[in-house]
Amino acid sequence: MATGQDLKEKFWDELEDSPFVMLGLAGVDEAHTQPMTAQFDDDLPNRIWFYTNRQNRLIKALASSHDAVLNYASKGHHLFASIHGTLSVDNDRAIIEKFWSPVVSAWYDKGKDDPDLAMLRFEPGRAEIWRAETGDFIALMAASLLRGNADEAARARVAKTTF
Repeated sequence: MATGQDLKEKFWDELEDSPFVMLGLAGVDEAHTQPMTAQFDDDLPNRIWFYTNRQNRLIKALASSHDAVLNYASKGHHLFASIHGTLSVDNDRAIIEKFWSPVVSAWYDKGKDDPDLAMLRFEPGRAEIWRAETGDFIALMAASLLRGNADEAARARVAKTTF
């Protein structure tokens, strides 16, 4: 049975391999989510940053911090997560420098000093994380055939947790 801690560690590992998430604000714009690229580091635990621009709908909707939701599906669909937390603008120059790369610079004509550059910080809170390893479908179907219900076997692959 997967524990919350196991699945949180798996989440960070998978996010490192494929840092693309869907991010939105709770109760704003019908909780519309949009694709964003996560920036994170073990030295700064349980925080995720996103480069964006000042015209981004998330920036426009943020007066200060706001409840947000981050949805994730790993590259190989081995892990899924729905994470609730808070989102805020955080234009800390040290963070902008820390995650700056040639890929990021391609989005900002004036580099790190581009007046359109903005950083968002997501602080994860409660989460539900699902493991979906190769062979899980077969195991669930076998459980269904042998025990008449796959629900119990499926619950062993999900954890409700907090970061």
